[in-house]
Order: sequence, then C-alpha cells, then structure tokens
Amino acid sequence: MRITIPTIFLLSILYPGHALSNIESDEDLFDLSFEQLLDVNISLATKTDETRSSVPSSITVFNQQHIALLGVSNAYELMNFVPGFQSTRGDWVGAVPKEHTRGIYLDSGNVLVMINGQRLNDPSFGKASVYMPFIPVELIERVEFIRGPGSALYGSNAFLGVMNVVTTSERTQFSASIGEHGELQAGFSFNKELNDGLKIYSNLSLNKRDGEAYSFGTKDPLESYFFELGAQWHNLDINVRKNATQLDEFINLAGASRGNHHHSENIALQATYTWLNDDLWHLSTSFDFIRHEIESKGLIVTAQNTNLIGDFFVGPAWSTKDLAVKVDGSYQLSDSLQVNFGAEYSEEEQFKAGVISSYYDYQSGNTLVENQYYLGETRTIESHPPFKNLLASFDSYALYTQAKYVASEQLTMFVGARFDEVKSIDSKLSPRLALIYDLNEKHTLKLQYGESFRTPVSNELYSNDDVTVGNPDLKSEYVKTTELVWHTEQQNWQMDVVFFNNELKDFINLVATDQAQTRFTFDNVFEASMQGVEVNSNFNLTENTWFEAGFTQLFDEPINPSFKRFAAAAITHQFDVLQLSVNTIWRDEVFVASQDKNVSGDFKQSDYFLLGLTASWNIDSDSSIILKAQNLLDKQYKVFDPRMTDGIVPTQSRKLLLQYRQTF
Repeated sequence: MRITIPTIFLLSILYPGHALSNIESDEDLFDLSFEQLLDVNISLATKTDETRSSVPSSITVFNQQHIALLGVSNAYELMNFVPGFQSTRGDWVGAVPKEHTRGIYLDSGNVLVMINGQRLNDPSFGKASVYMPFIPVELIERVEFIRGPGSALYGSNAFLGVMNVVTTSERTQFSASIGEHGELQAGFSFNKELNDGLKIYSNLSLNKRDGEAYSFGTKDPLESYFFELGAQWHNLDINVRKNATQLDEFINLAGASRGNHHHSENIALQATYTWLNDDLWHLSTSFDFIRHEIESKGLIVTAQNTNLIGDFFVGPAWSTKDLAVKVDGSYQLSDSLQVNFGAEYSEEEQFKAGVISSYYDYQSGNTLVENQYYLGETRTIESHPPFKNLLASFDSYALYTQAKYVASEQLTMFVGARFDEVKSIDSKLSPRLALIYDLNEKHTLKLQYGESFRTPVSNELYSNDDVTVGNPDLKSEYVKTTELVWHTEQQNWQMDVVFFNNELKDFINLVATDQAQTRFTFDNVFEASMQGVEVNSNFNLTENTWFEAGFTQLFDEPINPSFKRFAAAAITHQFDVLQLSVNTIWRDEVFVASQDKNVSGDFKQSDYFLLGLTASWNIDSDSSIILKAQNLLDKQYKVFDPRMTDGIVPTQSRKLLLQYRQTF
C-alpha cells in the first residue's frame, strides 16, 4: 500500500495563528467574515479557551479549510508557513522531513509532535519525524503549533515548539488523486450517530509514489497507509489507529542506494473519560498506549571501491512502547481566577535493539566487515549484543499547575509550572509566566517567559556501534525563552510581531573520542543564545480576496547552517465556482566552507523562491475537482545537512496533482 498525500481543494491563504475549531468543518471559507476568522478559540498553549489576542504563547493553527487552501502534501510541510519554522529534507532517512526551529537544526527531537494529543517522540531516537504519518490532509481537522517553549504543560521534547495534528471525526468524505512521479492517493472519512448517544467514526488513507529519479541513480518512492477507528459514548472517547510508512532508495545514513530501506510503524490506543464538565469544574482521565517499530538500513561501503564481496548495509531494527496515564482538571475559583492542574505517569521502554546488516559474525555478535562474514543479503539480527544496554526503560511522573488571573479589564496574568522526574536520569522544573496588557481595543502587548527541556534518549545514553558510544551521565538540555509580542487587530487586517530570545544550556552534541575523529560520544557541551523576530499578518483586500504574509529574521547565526531569513505569502480569490490561490516560500542563501581537505568545494545555495498554486472547481455543493502544484516553476535547489560528506541533500522538483473529492 502506498500513497502520497495529495491534499487539496480550494485555494491558498496561509493563516498562521487562527484556530477555527468552533466553526463547522464543511463551512466554506468565503462564507466567513474577516471578524469570524479572528474570533477563534485556542487551547493548546494553556488548556483554557483563549483568543488570538489573549493567548499567552506564540501560536499558529491551521484548520482543514486553510490546509486545503495551501495544498501541502503532509503536515510537516505546514512548517514552511509557520513563522520561525522550516521543513526540509536531511540525512539519515533523507525522504523524511526535518524541522528547522528558531535557528536550531539538529533533528534530535527538539519539537514535540503529537497526534490528537498523543506524543509521537519515542525514547530511542527522541524525534518524531521518522514516525510521522504521510496522511492526506482531508483526514486532518486542524494542525496546531506552539512556537517556543511548551514543557510547562507537555514535558520533555516541547523544547523549541509543539505540533499537534488533530484528525477529523465529523466528516463523511471520499477523495482520490493522481499526480506526477506515479503519485496516487485515496482517502475516506466516515462518521455516524447511533442510538443512546453513541457515535462512531473512521479515517483511512492509502498513499503511493514511484518517486522521481536523482543523479545518484535512485528514486524516492513512498508507500504508506493510515487507519483510525474511534467511538464516542457519553463521557467516554476511545480511539485506535495504525499507520505504516516505507521509504526506500534515496539517502539513508548518508548513502544513496537502491538497496536502502526504511519502514516505520505505529500502533496506538487512546481512551479518555470526562468525570466533570460544568461551569466550575472540568476533570478527565486519559490512557495512552503507543508502540513504535522501525527497520532501516543504509549503504555504508560499496563493494565496487573495496575488496569486499558485497556492499555493506547496516541500520537499526528497534522497537519501543509508551504507556501513559494522565489526569487533567480545571476549577473556576472566581470570575477572575481559574486554576488548571494535572498529573501524568509514563512508562517508556525500548524492548528491541536489533541490527540489520549484510555482514555479521554470529559467533562474536558483531558486524565485522570482512568477506568471511558476508551474509549474501541483508538480514535482521533480533538480538545484537553491542546494543544490549539500549534495552532500557524510562519511567517518569509529572505534576503541573497553572493559574489564570484577570487582574483588570486590561491586564491578564498566567503563571504555572510543571515538574518532571525521569527515573535514574534527570528531573526538571519548567516554569512559565505571561503578562497580557490590552492598550485599547486594537492593540495588545504580551511579555512571555518559559523554560523547556529535552531528556536524553537511549541512543545518546547507551549506543555502542562503529560510530558512536553512549554517555550514561548526560543531563537534560534546556532552554530559557523570553518573548515580547505586539498584536493588533484592525477592521480589515491584523498583525503579530514577536521578538524572542532563547538561552540554550547543556545542549547535547557529538564529541570525538579519538584524534582521528572516527568515533564519537555525546556530551552536554553546547551553550548558545538565539534572538530573532517573527512577523505575520492577514489582510482582507476585498470581499472575495485574502492575503497573508509571514517573515522571520534571526539575529544570530543558526546552529548548524540553516536559513537566517525566510518568508511565506499567499493570496486567494474566490470566483463564482472557481477558487484560485497562489503561494510562495522564500529562503535566504546558505554558505558553508568545506571542513574536509579531501572534499573539494564549499556548499553554496543562493536564496530562492518556491511558487505554489491551487485551483478548485466546485462541480456542485458536494463535489469538487482540484488542481495542486508545488514548486510550480520547477526550481532546482539543494539543502545543507552537516552529516553528508559534501553537505548536499537534493530536493524534489515540481509536483502536479489532480484530485476529485466527494462529500456525503
């Protein structure tokens, strides 16, 4: 099963910061007034209902209509329309999107990614990108971002941001798409009200892409599926899902080969029961379980350039599971004071730490790259002795509380903290404070402070392979963030300007253990500060025309070369039965001087624009035909990854997709 995410319908306006969860999902965007678009409820950042002007965090939220207008292929691509965020390809599994967040590009789990509030970051690698499902956006109700610290509510990994993908439970809809490079997609959503308050819903998607050919002789095929089944009965909500993604060839572990392979899989269960929900109290209990499977191999050494019989492939065959029980509550003490509180217990465990290899000595239990140990194929060795220490558990508990105090008509204060204890590793207190002052009906100033952390994972603590050795004495890395925000809402436009300062402490980085720099360990050696400004604004040009633009400027050089300036803009116009939208992404130049005397040439990519287009023709009230184009002008560009020998990761060319959508 395969599929690629041909998301599409309507046209494009990018609307960072607007959650439209209080609007019916099938309502047409252009039936809404500009005032309705700004009058939204946001709860991710505080677990209280807030508006754009009252929320005490830098927030970006896309609802289903806005995602469809932008025509992105997966949720990670939305990062390119979020101030402070970018998404590109990178090393390890090169076809998997990687996040650049406020000047940080290390791909080590510094952004917490969730589906329906359930975390995807695992205890082995820490990041979520290798598990992020490529689901068509028709199955997504909204995607929510916190730009900045989120550990005061969500704990580890909510370091530089939080991303939450919310799937739909309200639509009955079918879509089918066909596109360039053998791209096919089918998606189906279903919901039904039954007797006695019982509602069931389901989402299914299939993705396939043959991929395009690259100069190093491989393609970037994709196969994936996503299945979800849920039920809501009175105060009980149960949801199960399974998804799998396969990405072969392209780049894996810094090498490109037709023999490269990557398969990831998630099986998840969520159950939530609401005990109280009235004007004074809200109290709920949730149970989450998720199991991650990953099997991946990449080309390390070719037989062609050595005396080996065959090519040397190697990679992890790892499995983890996470069980969590959470209690969330709130109490309205008075008209001016609301208190939120919660507790969480989690058991994370890596219970499989095998290796996939084409060379292996079963007697010693090592991957010995010598001809007598060539297997004639790549095999999965379920139990690999050097990985024994990776079989570790990370039991933890957490407590949090937050108070919202309305001091006056102009001033609102938020204060809170979360304490996390990870058994035998580390404990952290993550405070937050926000002051929100309404100068008048049109202008609001916010002063926000928060601290966040990321706990080291098993790969950093206990790895033992030919390249890295773990460091069991690692501490959590953490960041202190201060933000000054100006928000204004006028009759036909609104704008946010955010100045941020990040003070990064105990950042985990690779450190060479020998003079030849052939073996590395991990250590808390990195400290840095990062300042910048983020701007985004929305304009109601006419009754049927919308425009939005966002811009990010970093004042310091990014950690690991990345984009110091970038922007995005979109304009959309509604005709009688046709919707047309054009969007663009701009990225600044990147230059990196070569550090390897054996590699000639520096990495240089000049600044560039990527143009996108979405056109939707409404056949009738229930069906549409949509054309989507990404990188419409077929811009040829590259992105830098510090782990590649020459730093170069190639990018995808133009993508055209045609979709039919039917709503029932």
